Order: sequence, then structure tokens, then C-alpha cells
Amino acid sequence: MTANSGLRLLPWAGPGGKPCYLNTDDPEGFMSRLADHIESIQLGMASQLLEQAAPALDDETANGEQLRLLAAQLVGALRDVLRVATSRGRCHGASLDADEDSDL
Repeated sequence: MTANSGLRLLPWAGPGGKPCYLNTDDPEGFMSRLADHIESIQLGMASQLLEQAAPALDDETANGEQLRLLAAQLVGALRDVLRVATSRGRCHGASLDADEDSDL
């Protein structure tokens, strides 16, 4: 998909976890602004989680359940950040090989 197609990968999944797209050329439309806002929140949450992860991993008293929860949160944040990066790459006309076969 090219930037001219008007399709934007949204920062949330559709039914069954499938990618959800917005068909618009209007970056100022309601859904575009909502997607921008959600992306901003996702990136901020990922940044905060990353700041918390290193100390948690260095904590010798952390148990397996705490580390599994941290890993699950990091996986979710990485999925969100990858979706944002993929979407922004499409918006700028970049071709992302990993995106071609991915079901974000």
C-alpha cells in the first residue's frame, strides 16, 4: 500500500486481532486525530514501561510471576509500538518487509 492509497493502519486491532485500517486522505478528520491520540498514549505507556523494566529485571527479589507479568506487558507494548511504526512507515510511503506478512 502506498501513501496515495489513503489507507492508514490504525493503532488498534479489529475483530479477531486483524489489522484495522482507515480509508481517508484527511489527516485532520476525527478518526485520524483519534488514531494520532491513541498512538501518542501507546508510545508514552511503552516509554514508561521501559523505564520500569530495567529496575524490575535487576531486582533479585522479583519472583517468576512478577517477571511473567512484566514480560506480558512488554510484549503488548512492543506490539503497539510496532503497529505505530508500521502505520507511520506507510504514511511516509516506506516499504516495511516485516509488515507484508504480518497480522498485527
